Amino acid sequence: MKRLIQAFVMAVAVAAGITGCAVTGGQESTGQYVDDATITTRVKTGLSKEPLLNNTAVDVDTKDHVVTLRGTVGSGPAKTRAEEIATATSGVSRVVNELVVR
Repeated sequence: MKRLIQAFVMAVAVAAGITGCAVTGGQESTGQYVDDATITTRVKTGLSKEPLLNNTAVDVDTKDHVVTLRGTVGSGPAKTRAEEIATATSGVSRVVNELVVR
């Protein structure tokens, strides 16, 4: 009987450990976070190389491979170009362009 109880306790502990490592809704796994962080870095690098976007304040946020651009740019073409750069970045599935022209 003692061995049966020990086996049961061990099975419960293992099951709890497995489900404790599972990703739940709204949370990113380590791999997803790294991918999204890498995408954000790539987009920011691309934006920094674009002359149309000099002296602009563009915030880049990536969640589940969807890039959101926020901030201000100096012209419509600059807004369009920022979206083009983000869209062309490896790993990006979609771009949400919330940039404001000022």
